[in-house]
Amino acid sequence: MIIDTHVHIGDMLNFKLTEEDVLYSMEQYGIDHSIVSCLDAAEFDHSLRPIPAKYQHSQLECLQKTVDFAKKHPSRISAAVWVKPYGEKADYDLYKAVNDNRRYIKAIKFHPYHSNVPFDSKTTEPFIELAQHYGLPVVVHTGGCDAASCVRVYNMAKRFPKTRFVMVHMGLGTDNREAIELAARLPNLYGDTTWVSVQSTLRLIQTAGIEKVMFGSDNPIDGPDTYLHNRTGDRSLYQDYFHELPKLLSPADYDRLMYRNAADFFAIPL
Repeated sequence: MIIDTHVHIGDMLNFKLTEEDVLYSMEQYGIDHSIVSCLDAAEFDHSLRPIPAKYQHSQLECLQKTVDFAKKHPSRISAAVWVKPYGEKADYDLYKAVNDNRRYIKAIKFHPYHSNVPFDSKTTEPFIELAQHYGLPVVVHTGGCDAASCVRVYNMAKRFPKTRFVMVHMGLGTDNREAIELAARLPNLYGDTTWVSVQSTLRLIQTAGIEKVMFGSDNPIDGPDTYLHNRTGDRSLYQDYFHELPKLLSPADYDRLMYRNAADFFAIPL
């Protein structure tokens, strides 16, 4: 069994990620459950320029799009709420939307790069309080800019010890050593495997414990065959997770990495 904790739909930032591609890839590559967020909630582009208002979608619209997907496939799809701390608030309407759809929602998602807001700033705190109110984990893109640094997630995890935080990518584009060291310091700070090498994942397991990491991919960011190859046709690193990592971990630890940790962490029935 495999649970992918980091999957997207949406039509933004030159990406067009469809529900059909998610379902195809799950069927083709043996993914049993995906936790999905909607990248239409991005507030800034790749160059940190504000996305024009006419192309913006509210966090409620994005949440509804994701929840609708989960409602159509409740045994296979769960929702993560991608919030917009730069331009919107953790207001009554957001609380109500989360409350009304709590059955389908498994996490609150932040992208400090595409919101251009430092994760440990006061601006994000009301959204963390929302997550804490509903007992939801917080998943955070890390890497690419100071606002999205792993240490800022660590700072917030220290500030909210009752809430669990995932450093998605464990510092994208780095050797992941900072994220690994930080995850070992706090009981409520975790990592995932999204664009993380098997070697770094093994290092995290050795340093912080098998319970501190879970499988994630960014599927279908490189198209419907993201699990197989990247946009240029090169072999995907996720092939190492499917075919090489089982040789390097015990069967029990491999199962924990690929689905059991996620099932416990996000309360996904097996």
